[in-house]
Amino acid sequence: MQNISPQKDSAAWVIQTWAAFILSISMTSFGIVNLPVNNWVKGFMGMGLAFSVGSTFTLAKTTRDLHEARRLSARIDEAKVEKLLSQHDNLNFK
Repeated sequence: MQNISPQKDSAAWVIQTWAAFILSISMTSFGIVNLPVNNWVKGFMGMGLAFSVGSTFTLAKTTRDLHEARRLSARIDEAKVEKLLSQHDNLNFK
């Protein structure tokens, strides 16, 4: 059975993704604050931004969890097949 090591992201990639996230949220928030509309509209747009960010995190976590569950299931199935093959080989050599 092959060993599947967890994927490791480089430090540069992690820094870049966090920087892009912080910049995008900051710029969008700055744009909402400086819109020439009343505070109700700004509040509505701010809530939309907050819910969009929250649902994006939830979707990303759910997608990752499904991928990891499928990968684990595939590894279990592979181990079962290898066990059956090794048992079959042992029976043939006796």
